[in-house]
Amino acid sequence: MSAILLEGGIVHYEVIGRGRPIIFLHGWVGSWRYWIPAMQAASTVFRAYALDLWGFGDSAHDPERYPVTQQITLLENFLGEMGIGKVALIGHGLGGLIGLHFAHRNPQMVDRILSVNVPLDLSLVNARLRGSLPSDLADWLLAKDPSADPARMDAHKADSQAVSASFANSESFSLANRLGTLTNPCLLVYGQNDPAITAPVYTPENSPYNLHLISLEQTGHFPMLEDTARFNRLLTDFLALDSGVSPRELQLKEEWKRRVR
Repeated sequence: MSAILLEGGIVHYEVIGRGRPIIFLHGWVGSWRYWIPAMQAASTVFRAYALDLWGFGDSAHDPERYPVTQQITLLENFLGEMGIGKVALIGHGLGGLIGLHFAHRNPQMVDRILSVNVPLDLSLVNARLRGSLPSDLADWLLAKDPSADPARMDAHKADSQAVSASFANSESFSLANRLGTLTNPCLLVYGQNDPAITAPVYTPENSPYNLHLISLEQTGHFPMLEDTARFNRLLTDFLALDSGVSPRELQLKEEWKRRVR
């Protein structure tokens, strides 16, 4: 287990592979652990990092650090401590929210960003996600099979205050307009059967060219666990695009053209 001290608090992270840096950010249920298959897929070309946000996994539990603004600062400080200047970001749920805010605030530091089941408005979040204990959320959102174990085994470590604090400021979820100002390639991925997050309406002709949305059939809140092979194939296809190339280029592959929402 690797850890660093940031602003007096322990931050747990793991890293594998060599190459350009990529950061995986977990969501409201679980920890860094459920990113292991995706990290392994990316590690053939990238140096893949995954960290536990404040209040989750084995990072420090401190309610003063739980607001979204503090979690964004955690990411900034982590990159600074690790000497990472430019990075690809992969975020899920809360992690996707943090990643998009970070990219908006530090566009020069982000090569590209992939966000999974991230709500672009608070109205797109099921109220149950905002008001349940982490263990109850795990029972609700995770499949009843061994593939969900990486998320389920660390769900109990989350501080329920870390979940509720992330919803305290509705402005943190006002992302639709900010996406229009991003210059980084941005891919939004949604599980078609996610009960917690509703995907936004997406029309390519009315969206910035650097933005693309793909909906994965027969997956819910954890597509990286529910259909690992397909998710990892999408991830590696996205990462393989040349820097600055729009993720809409993925449409050229029939595999993803059929899945455009």
